[in-house]
This record gives sequence, structure tokens and C-alpha cells, in this order.
Amino acid sequence: MSPVDYSEDPEPSERVPAGRPGLLFVPVRSGPAGCTARFFRTLLGGRTAVGFTSAEKLTAVLGTDQACIRLSEPALRALAAPLGVTALTIDPPLSAPAADRTAAAVRERENSWRRWHPQHVGALRVTSAAAVVACLNLLIG
Repeated sequence: MSPVDYSEDPEPSERVPAGRPGLLFVPVRSGPAGCTARFFRTLLGGRTAVGFTSAEKLTAVLGTDQACIRLSEPALRALAAPLGVTALTIDPPLSAPAADRTAAAVRERENSWRRWHPQHVGALRVTSAAAVVACLNLLIG
């Protein structure tokens, strides 16, 4: 009987330790190169990757319109590591609502430098005219 070489044994069928989730539902957003994982902020402002153990939990926190992919915990960590994201949050209980970009755009327009007052425009014209006259005086002598 020849000796048995066990160096090429297949991986065990159960790769996840007991008590740990298998594949996670990871929220993604679409971009020009396909979909990318969404990263979130913790209460203290640090960046974290987020995964959910069920689609229902993801929907309860992020809503029905949130797209997701299935990734294992090690795959999600490997995806986040090059970006400096080392924290992983599984099944966060809540999420802050997305910023209302329409209201932010209105506020930006209202506080914009483009919102001119007629007196400001007149002051610029007078200042510009004075500068032109000063330059002409220098050229003429």
C-alpha cells in the first residue's frame, strides 16, 4: 500500500466558524465601472464597512431601493482594507437618512456669490473704471 499524501486535501465544506454569519448582504451603489460597496460612518466618525445577515434586515435599515450583493466577511474585509477601512459592522440597528440634495442645492444658490446686489455691481463698475483711468494716466503721463 502506498503512503497517502494529505497536502492536497480539499477545504472543509463549512468554511464559517460556528456562530458567524455566512454570506452577508452588502449595500452597494452603482457607478461608472459597475457597483461599488457603500461604506458608512460610525457614531464617532470612523469609516466602517457594513453587512447584513438577511435581506430583511438590510431593507429595514436602508429601505427597499437599496441594492446589495452577497459577500463573505473575509471578502468584505479584503475589499475595504485598501481603502483604509478596517471596521466591519454587522446588522447595524439604524442609519441616518440620506441628505436631501435638493434642499442643499437651494441653500447653495441662496448663499452663492452669484447672488448680486445692485449696489455691489455698481461698486465694481466704479472701481474698475477708476483702475482704467489710473492706468491711462500712467500711460499718457
